[in-house]
Amino acid sequence: MGNWFEHNIVATGRLPLFCYFVTLIVAFIATRINVRLIRAKIGWFRNLNVGEMHIHHIVFGVVLMLVGGVSGLIVSSASQVGYAVAASIFGIGSALVLDEFALILHLHDVYWEEEGRTSVDAVFIAIAVTGLLLIGLRPLTWDYGTLVNPGALIVANLALAVVTLLKGKIWTGMAGLFVPPMLVVGAIRLARPGSPWARWFFAQRSPRKMAKAIHREERWRRPAIRAKIAFQEFLSGRHDLPSTRRGRRHT
Repeated sequence: MGNWFEHNIVATGRLPLFCYFVTLIVAFIATRINVRLIRAKIGWFRNLNVGEMHIHHIVFGVVLMLVGGVSGLIVSSASQVGYAVAASIFGIGSALVLDEFALILHLHDVYWEEEGRTSVDAVFIAIAVTGLLLIGLRPLTWDYGTLVNPGALIVANLALAVVTLLKGKIWTGMAGLFVPPMLVVGAIRLARPGSPWARWFFAQRSPRKMAKAIHREERWRRPAIRAKIAFQEFLSGRHDLPSTRRGRRHT
């Protein structure tokens, strides 16, 4: 194990990325344990308040990301160990910020509401992307030899990624940045019924396509989504409070 770590992580210069990956996961799990204990009112675990103001942990996350980012710039030409320490601080800050990503997205505290699952999705995506980078994959690159111009390939991959994401296939779009053939499949296949692509191109114009998309959603995606939510709630707690966002409009 030690030889593998030395050869594949340290020797390849991936120690900072490895430290970021580990601290992101550990800090996210530790944060969720803490907030679940606060919610259950167990022991001395309580929210941090200054007067009547609740201090969200995203505040500490932003500070740690700034400290880690600036420190990384300062020690970038120094030892890999110093860079790894900065990456670890940045990883902890990233976990705290992404854990309240839904707060940033909605500009409202939806932590335990259904919309709060967006935060968990954001953390899972960050972990998945970092993991792919850690094993050596790079986004928007694929070796086709001299058959395809690299610049044209990047533009084509980005276009396919945009189409795939607009079709509501978030995980396919993210993974496809590292494995471009997945983007071709995602861009060709039928869009999810609630996606922007479906609303723009066939929700009103083609009832047959819409019915087919709904059928696929019910048969294949809903069971997978239920399994994902069950796993997420096992780690992060249940998002079971009534939504306070439905029916509200921005002014």
